[in-house]
Order: sequence, then structure tokens, then C-alpha cells
Amino acid sequence: MSKEQPKNGGLAEALGLGEGSRDHVTILSGTVQNVVGLAVFAAATVVGIQVLISRGFGAAGAAALAAVTLGTQLAWIASFGTRFGMDMASVRRVAIDVGKGEPARARAVVRLALLIALVLSVAVGLVVFLLAPWLSGVFKDQAPPDVFRAAAVALPFIAASQVILGGSRGLKIMRHTLVAYWVGQPVSWIVLTVIGWQISKTTAMTVAAFAASWVFSAALAELLWRRETHGFDPQLPAEPGEVRALIRYGGPRAPAALLSQALFWADYFVLSHYRHGPQVGVYSAAIRMAQALVLFLSAVSYMFSPFVADLHERGERDRLNGLFKSVTRWTLAGTIPLLLLLLIAPAEVLQIFGTNFTTGTSWLRILLIGQIVNVSVGAAGFVLIMAGRTGWDLFVYALSFVLDLVLAIALVPHLGPTGAAIAQTTTLAVSNALRLYLVWRFVHIQPYNRYYARLAIPAAIGAVAMLGVHAALGSAAWYADLVGTGAVGALAYYGAFLLLGLTPTEKGALMRVLNRSRG
Repeated sequence: MSKEQPKNGGLAEALGLGEGSRDHVTILSGTVQNVVGLAVFAAATVVGIQVLISRGFGAAGAAALAAVTLGTQLAWIASFGTRFGMDMASVRRVAIDVGKGEPARARAVVRLALLIALVLSVAVGLVVFLLAPWLSGVFKDQAPPDVFRAAAVALPFIAASQVILGGSRGLKIMRHTLVAYWVGQPVSWIVLTVIGWQISKTTAMTVAAFAASWVFSAALAELLWRRETHGFDPQLPAEPGEVRALIRYGGPRAPAALLSQALFWADYFVLSHYRHGPQVGVYSAAIRMAQALVLFLSAVSYMFSPFVADLHERGERDRLNGLFKSVTRWTLAGTIPLLLLLLIAPAEVLQIFGTNFTTGTSWLRILLIGQIVNVSVGAAGFVLIMAGRTGWDLFVYALSFVLDLVLAIALVPHLGPTGAAIAQTTTLAVSNALRLYLVWRFVHIQPYNRYYARLAIPAAIGAVAMLGVHAALGSAAWYADLVGTGAVGALAYYGAFLLLGLTPTEKGALMRVLNRSRG
């Protein structure tokens, strides 16, 4: 078992939270760890690196951002296919073995999963490297071939990092993902980019720094994993047929994972084909800001996933159903302040990238509709994956990708970025509705209860506060408006949430914590 579990269980018992509290406390503990990581990841990836590029290249900033986005997103999206679902397989298999009382199999399982992912990643990386000039032509020379060559080098290291970190999450440990992924990779990318620019200030060097940051992330993930599992003695071998089981699980998961990322960027690539110039770079910034809305969902889902695998395998459906409801509500509650800020002050948010990026205000608002639907259904997709329904997961993503592509091709030539945003939002709404149905059909759980609707009250209070501050600071500098609106609105929201949004159990736990603190 993870070294953290007894400690968290002891905390749950000390607080008197009752049966099943250990699960909630462990998930909350991992989620709290991620708050700092998410802030760093969002600041570094969504803001830091993009601001560095858009401002560092001066007048050519938007074009440079478009080129770097093409290269890095190609590598990131391709990695979801090349890791062959072994990241999620590591989470699932390790969590199940721990649930059976056999954590000493963890190293053997992760080692096999890593080998499968590396073989495919190296092969695909070599193909991308050789096809770099062709890829450059496909995107109308918006990115030079060296951008795609650098992206190809990143593929094996992205896969290695994610598979190893999947094993750690299977042990219900989130801090490894926090250190090596949420914080380590984006921060090292910025540092390595600045260093690389001293040699050659090009988009290719920027993507090469991206590849190097994943080398760092993979090495750090391996170091943390070895330290955590060193005490598992004796080391047990993988179960007979483990390789076949991993491949059978990863077969549908690989294309589904690839399509899950392509889904967020399919309309962008369609737009890149039909439209050129700064407009494409502005839309990429709008996508990035909209995707920031699901960062908290991703973090919570990562921590929730091993519980799904473990509890589903042991048939503890009621316990899993309760966790699903709590986690979904927590995810939406944590996301609402950011959603309100992006809806109320989109121009100020986009102005972070430069004054010419404010043209993407309406595109950002449309994209946010789709992303909030994504957040509101919680970790439904992870439930399907951890329950072993990878075939149905593939079906949802394949249908969604085709829908997004068809809508984008139909709308982009006439509406430009607005059509691309409508295509993505429509697709997200349809795919999430289907995913909710499948979770209910196969796992017989759903994410909603009467406390979910209570979030509307603090959300309304936070929105009113933000609108008032935004109107009052309308003549101030954009950054003062942005910070003031966000800070006051968040304080109003969280204050109202503590008073009106907590469940009776959560209020009781909070009072126990406060009483213990006073004592």
C-alpha cells in the first residue's frame, strides 16, 4: 500500500468522518496537492510560455505562437496514441493489485507497460521525423520542418513520463505527478526555452526545449517511482498473460486517447487549413484559455481513477457512486470562479498575450460553453476507462471526432474561428451526454444529487461581485481590471460557498477541523 494511506486514514478517523472517509480524504489530499501544481501549470503553459513566445518574437508573435502550437500539439496529441493506453493501464492494473493486497507486482506491471509504450513511441517518432518536410507543407509552411523534427524527439519521453506517473497514481499517490508533470515539465520548458534562445531564437528551438522538458520529466518520474516502490519486498513478477491483458486493454484505448486530444484541436487544424495569419494564432490562444477550465477536472480525475478501478473490481458500487457524486461536485465548485472570470472579462484575459489578441473574445466565450459541459459531467470518461470499457470509450471519441471534423469543415469556410468554436462546443455537449448514458448503463452510477444544484447560489453571488468590480474598473489598466475582478469575485464566491454550498457532512468535517485547530 502507499505510505500515504495509513496517514490519511488516521486523519479521517480523527475527524470522525465515518465509513468510506479514507477515500474522500485521500482524494482531497491529492487534489489539494494539485492546486499548487495546477496554478503553476496554468501560469507556465497557458500563460507563461505563450506570453514568452508571443511577446518574445515581437510583431511575428502570433505567427510564432501558431508554429509552436502546431509542433507541440502534434507531439502531445500523437503521444496519446503512441503510449498505447499504457498510462491508464498502469493506473488500473496497479490499483487493482493494491486492492488485492499485492502491491509488490507494481514494478513488473509498469515495466511491461513502459516497454510497450516505448516501442510504439520510438517507431512513430521516427516516422514523424522523416515526414517533417511533408507535414510542413500540409500546414502551408506555417511551421518549418525542424519544428516537427523536434516534436518527434519528444514522443518517447512524453510516453515514458506518463506511463511511470500512471503507476504512481495507481498507488493513490499524486505528488509524483505534481512534481514531475504539473510543475516540472512546464517550468523546465520555460527555462530551457530561454537558454535555447541564447543560441538560436527560432520556433524550432522553442519546440526542442519542449522535447527536452519531457526528458527531464521522465527522468524525475522514474526517480520518484523507484524511491516509492523500493520497499516492496519481495518484488513479485507480473501475472501470467499480463502482456496480452495490457495489449487487449490498450488496443481500443490507444486510438481513443489519440482522438480525445485530437477532439480539442481538430477544429484548430481545420481552421489552419482554411485561414492563415494572426487570426489562427489568436484562436489558439482562445483554445488554450478555454482548456484551462478543465485543468482542475483533470487533476481530480487523476486522483479519482485508481479508486474507480479498485472499487469497481471489488464490486463496491454504492461506495463508488458516493465518491463519483462528491468528486463531480467538488470539481465544478472549484472551476466556477475561473469560468466566471473568463466569461465576464475575456478581453482582459486574452490581452495577457498582447493587445491584438482581444479579437478572440467571442470565440473564447463560445468555447467556454463546451468546456463547462465537459466539467459538469465530472470524470465520466475515466469511470468508463477504469471499469475496463475501453471499447465503448473508443466509440464515443470516434463519433465525437467525426462530428467535430464534419461541423468544422462545414462552418469554418463561412464563419472562420467562430465556426470552429461552434463545432467544438457542439461536439463536447453531444459526447458528454453519451458518456453519461454509458456510465449509467454499464456501471450504474451517476454524478448528480440535490447538493449539486446548491452551487448555483454562490455562483450567482460571485458573478454579481465580478460584474460590479469589472464595471467599476472599466477605465483602469487591463491588468488591474483582471486582477481586481478575479480576486473580489473569487472571495465572494468562496465565502458564499462556505456558507451556502457545503453539504451537512462537509460542514461537520469543517467544524471538526476548526475545533481541533482551536484546541
